[in-house]
Amino acid sequence: MEQHFSREFSTYSIVARDPHTGELGVAVQTHQMCVGSVVPWLRPGLGALATQASANIRFGPLGLALLEEGVEPERVIAALVASDAGAARRQVAVVDAQGRAAAWTGEKCIAEASHYVGEGYSVQANMMTRPTVVPAMAEAYEHASGDLAARMLAALQAAQAEDGDIRGMQSAALKIVSGDRSKPAWDAIYDLRVDEHESPLDELARLVRLRRAAVIDERGYDLLNEGNSTEALALWQQARAIAPEMEELPFWQAMNVADELSDVEQAVALLRPVFERDPRRAEWVDLIRRLEACEMIGAGLADRIIAGLGW
Repeated sequence: MEQHFSREFSTYSIVARDPHTGELGVAVQTHQMCVGSVVPWLRPGLGALATQASANIRFGPLGLALLEEGVEPERVIAALVASDAGAARRQVAVVDAQGRAAAWTGEKCIAEASHYVGEGYSVQANMMTRPTVVPAMAEAYEHASGDLAARMLAALQAAQAEDGDIRGMQSAALKIVSGDRSKPAWDAIYDLRVDEHESPLDELARLVRLRRAAVIDERGYDLLNEGNSTEALALWQQARAIAPEMEELPFWQAMNVADELSDVEQAVALLRPVFERDPRRAEWVDLIRRLEACEMIGAGLADRIIAGLGW
């Protein structure tokens, strides 16, 4: 029966809550494909859970259900362990919306295996090359700067600097949800997976950077809708600087600047770098005309923007 809900994910991970934003996150790496499909379990405003080693996947939905009933993390862990005859081979960690954390490492987990529960987070690892992995993760997380994604990524990178999983690397994932319980269960701020890669942490770091740019970009649109165009433009500039390779950012920003702010000159300035480096210039021009055709931008704007670009 056990094989139907248990998969071997010997790995290192972190569950954490950001004390400033209330965001909840899980980040993980292993030498096995698709770790993001098994280890992280999260729900906005409720909590985050990682199930690994001989991972009992049922721990994910069961743990979240217990948190929803108001059970504190230590009792969640105790209940999960008590319900499972294979608990000696499990590793599981939980953090709730109050920042309370708890973890379990079964005595039959493959060495080196341990966990550390800190303030608002837990780091855990098994089948590690050396016992220094978990302390390195904790120190890195506590001393890292930046948002929750950056700090959790720092914990993973610190684990790998200590040689991490004795088998090497293969997949990684990072997921963050809001601290707002009114958000739907599917609504994630970061939901990134590297399912198979020679250097999954490097690829995860790249995806975190791109997603961070997109998150900042989205905040800019919120500010624009609130009538605060000055701060919106500042955030958009920041997003473009973080991810200059993402043509989507300046393109849609330009469309909104032209349509919402009636500033075709600035829209053209935003688009020009895209047109200078992207060989698909004709396709971008076609898209601008299509937007006008379906009334996503005002009548006559397409010709004005395209003319400004010298087309």
